[in-house]
Amino acid sequence: MAPFLLNRLGMESSISFRVNLRGSSKRLDVFLSQEDTGLSRSQIKRLIEKGNVQVRGKKAKAGMRLKENDIVILGLPKPQKLEIEPEPLPLAILYEDCHLIVVEKPAGMAVHPGAGRFSGTLVNALLHHCPDLSGIGGVLRPGIVHRLDKDTSGVLVVAKDHFTHRALSEQFKEHIVRRKYMGIVFGQIPDEGQIDSTIGRHPTHRKKMSTRPRKGREARTHWKVLKRFADFTLVEFRLETGRTHQIRVHFSSIGHPLLGDPLYGGRKRLASIEPPLLRQGLQKLRRQALHAASLGFAHPVTGENLEFSSPIPADIGEAISLLEELGKRGRKARDGIS
Repeated sequence: MAPFLLNRLGMESSISFRVNLRGSSKRLDVFLSQEDTGLSRSQIKRLIEKGNVQVRGKKAKAGMRLKENDIVILGLPKPQKLEIEPEPLPLAILYEDCHLIVVEKPAGMAVHPGAGRFSGTLVNALLHHCPDLSGIGGVLRPGIVHRLDKDTSGVLVVAKDHFTHRALSEQFKEHIVRRKYMGIVFGQIPDEGQIDSTIGRHPTHRKKMSTRPRKGREARTHWKVLKRFADFTLVEFRLETGRTHQIRVHFSSIGHPLLGDPLYGGRKRLASIEPPLLRQGLQKLRRQALHAASLGFAHPVTGENLEFSSPIPADIGEAISLLEELGKRGRKARDGIS
């Protein structure tokens, strides 16, 4: 159930949640970490320890087991000072109103700061364009509802207010947002299908995700073949869930990594591709061949169904053109046509 704002606990504001059947019997800290609070699990834990969370009208402990219809009130501290500087970076805006903005993120741009990187991100650009984003959904991720990997391009929606952020997050959580990606994978796959396998942090490689983690979350990816080449396939992916690196991990796990993917075998495997002309041409693609081609959702305020699309970017388009050209040459050679 979508949370709503209250003003209790003597803090800046608070969020209230009603526990449904699915949330009953869960620990309080686990329940809150799975809701849209804009806080990390460690931040939630600190707030519980400070007595800023109430259940049944009393301060609650992290290990408390919840019951259906319990009301959980999470007191929110005053927004921290945002240390991220607005930057006048170019934004490709597909749609904008007073509640949300839809943009095309280029490959190579991180969505939000992290790991010592506090400039050049989409958030820096958004803060320059929309100064009121500060604090919505978290200090380091203002307005961010979902993410794209740094080297994945495509359509992304950002919320401008708390209500929109929570409502859009709920749509993503309930898997009703319509997301399609396009990408190039190694090898040949069936015309269509789906992959169901849990995804979690890789047990030894902390930058990677895995389909065989110690702890994982349900993940489902649907696919449809768009075009076939000799050693590659152009594929449309539809996400039913939205786990970190989901498409990249799923297709690597079945032996068909994305072309150019440096983490999941798509760059290393390119070294064995023949002829050299094809290999050298494809090596010019400096990232995974993955593009968020379309995004659809219900506007949280108007209820209107919105759909946005983004054409294949130039670098992936050039890879497709090279595969098509060499495919034509190969067919002519087999047919004895000069």
